[in-house]
Amino acid sequence: IWDGGIAIYGGLIGAVLTLIIFCRVKKLSPWLFMDVMAPTVIMAQGIGRWGNFFNQEAHGVQTTRAFLERLCLPDFIIDQMKIDGIYYQPTFLYESVWNLAGFIALHFLTKKRRFDGQIMLSYLAWYGLGRVWIEGLRTDSLYLFSTGIRVSQLVAAVSFLAAGGVLAWVLIKKKPTPDTLYVNRRRNESQEGEKQAD
Repeated sequence: IWDGGIAIYGGLIGAVLTLIIFCRVKKLSPWLFMDVMAPTVIMAQGIGRWGNFFNQEAHGVQTTRAFLERLCLPDFIIDQMKIDGIYYQPTFLYESVWNLAGFIALHFLTKKRRFDGQIMLSYLAWYGLGRVWIEGLRTDSLYLFSTGIRVSQLVAAVSFLAAGGVLAWVLIKKKPTPDTLYVNRRRNESQEGEKQAD
């Protein structure tokens, strides 16, 4: 990590492992923290992609100015996507917009969640789905040995399928209700304690 930095997946894995250890020590549910963390993480990723814009990196395949103009992009973005006389796809922008849409979706889903961990799993599914598509457009991908498989695309696909599968299984098979949420259980316990005290 001291020579070239760390990819987003490594950062997320490190953060989640740290959170799990913290929650084990404090005897708390890590799912609660991950549900709170997920919307802010995807928003931070959306903002962070603009660093790629300023650095003229992590761009997509070659394109034309006419194509970028058809996207109704402002001139400052189009001009920055011209590198050494060649225009490139602004994949940073695609991912930034995708992540912003994900943040909005997670915000509204938070008010309708039915089980602890639902927001984190939804984040993984949403981000994974978008990254599978966007990674396919990029020109700087790291490949898995000499297989031609893009590592980030593979991780994104696995994240999407795993998180989507768990979400579907819990929602369809277990049919959770909001009263099973940790915050609602604690509220009910508190209200029962108050009644007993009266």
